[in-house]
Amino acid sequence: MMSPGQVAEAASLCQVFQATVAAGPDEIALRSSDGTVTLTWSQYDQRVRRIAAGLASLGVGRHSTVALMLTNRPEFHLVDAALMHLGAASFSIYNTYPADQIGYLFSIAENDVVVCEEQFLDRVRAAGEQTGVETVVCVDAETEGVVCLADLESLGGCSAFDFDAAWQAVTRDDLLTLIFTSGTTGAPKGVELTHGNLLFSLSSNMTAQAEITGSSDLRGSMVSYLPDANLANRWSAHYGPMSTGSMVTTVRDGRAVIQALREVHPTGFMGVPMIWYKIKAQIEQALATRPGQSKDRIDQALRLGTAQARAEVAGTPLPPSEREQLALADEQVLRPIREEFGLDRMWVTTSGGAPIAPEALEFFMALGVPLCEVWGMTETAAAGVANMPGKRRPGTVGQVRHGVEVRLAPDGELLLRSPGVMRGYRNDPAKTAEAVDADGWLHTGDVATIDTEGYVRIVDRKKDVIINSSGKNMAPSHIENSVKLECPLIGSIVAIGDTRPHVTALITLDPEEARTFAAAHGLAGRGPESLARDPEVHAAVEEGVAQGNTRLARVEQVRNFTILPVFWEANSDELTATMKVRRKAVTDKYAKEIEALYTRPQDRAASAAR
Repeated sequence: MMSPGQVAEAASLCQVFQATVAAGPDEIALRSSDGTVTLTWSQYDQRVRRIAAGLASLGVGRHSTVALMLTNRPEFHLVDAALMHLGAASFSIYNTYPADQIGYLFSIAENDVVVCEEQFLDRVRAAGEQTGVETVVCVDAETEGVVCLADLESLGGCSAFDFDAAWQAVTRDDLLTLIFTSGTTGAPKGVELTHGNLLFSLSSNMTAQAEITGSSDLRGSMVSYLPDANLANRWSAHYGPMSTGSMVTTVRDGRAVIQALREVHPTGFMGVPMIWYKIKAQIEQALATRPGQSKDRIDQALRLGTAQARAEVAGTPLPPSEREQLALADEQVLRPIREEFGLDRMWVTTSGGAPIAPEALEFFMALGVPLCEVWGMTETAAAGVANMPGKRRPGTVGQVRHGVEVRLAPDGELLLRSPGVMRGYRNDPAKTAEAVDADGWLHTGDVATIDTEGYVRIVDRKKDVIINSSGKNMAPSHIENSVKLECPLIGSIVAIGDTRPHVTALITLDPEEARTFAAAHGLAGRGPESLARDPEVHAAVEEGVAQGNTRLARVEQVRNFTILPVFWEANSDELTATMKVRRKAVTDKYAKEIEALYTRPQDRAASAAR
């Protein structure tokens, strides 16, 4: 296994992978949570070699780009690692994307091949027809017009393809992956990350892990359950284990991840706030059913744990007597709870993608779970800012990782520089130049503060991108435009969903269209307040929202809305002179209406029905 320094200086991630295979060929590398697949590092490598040879026979090679539309399954790791060894770049597609969005990604990536599951074939083919992508590999079925992975692998096993020569030709500057993220205009941007970007990020993380564990042996276990279209899962449960020799358990149904934690007992885990809230709720529900005497002991143990958490934040140690009580309470009460929920072997675990409630963070700190809030971007190869066990500061995202520099621009925007900063946005030099200045500083779009100890606190985003409570980035303009296109009756629509479980919307009627609609439906003469309450108006808007939703990925779809009883005018509190929405002003002014969208029982029922 390579040391952090060796990973940092490696020629490519392929070299790191091969070193890991050589160091522990018989150790388990990949397994599926249902137990149907288990592969050692040697078996992993042999299958990668065959798949790479098969892909090479399709014309895939160095500098090729290949799309992947797969759930969390071992085949993702096998195919992606094979592409990496060919010097090709992969990109993953969110499984909820409709054909139009898939086609748009194809047009940017300019890929010739797609690897997918049978359940996605119709959408992939439709997207391929739009963009000329014809070669499709299916990992789980034999279907006319596509290449079966098993056949591809068999072909590779008989090939004279020189696998070792292929991967040894890959360099640090070669593209490893494309990760599509939303821009301020709503159009996806393909973030180009090289082998060198990820080698820096991985080595930086390994250095931090070694400091936490006090050991150079970083072999552990990880759970793969987040979408691989997001860098978070690729980084933590795919590239990371290649560098540490850790075992990966794939969980195809993300809803089963909490059960998977109980079975796997991972040493590391990355989750968005929503998953931590769910784990917290399950633990609290379980503890609430314990007998009275047992519950009293639990309450006392958590009180001691909370005191320790607050002492850590304050930078002051607990009194010796309380430390002794906590040690005993941890052994007898807290550790068994961690074991019950699979949280007992963790060296460090993180929450990112959206702010986590301080109360939730303190709960896990009290329980003895090394949960740390972190911040990173796709554009930084996930290397950014992180809290560390023993030095956590709730409300901040921590201090810079090894090798990362941060500073504030005059307007408070957080700037970051490191070897992990992306090569650029695919086929978009203008946006690349806007994001990364001539001195290599990435303009993150986040307004932040940095205290005297170097702790970074994210204050606000300059960009309008929505990040929901599950950590999914969405462009509000894309959501809004999709709905408006289907409903001319809508004058303005503002998508809401930042740190929320789903998207809702504030809607106003277009004055001219509203008058036309009113005249046609016997509602002439009514003002915006009356029209906003009218069932026929509501039905028309609801139909438009439903139609707009068909153009959106599931996570982007508007699940509830309210029609505001006003017409918005140009150069007002809500709109600029050019009719652009003043988002912060709107969310401040209509805070009660927004809160009602997430709290009214009748609306929750209607939302669920839709």
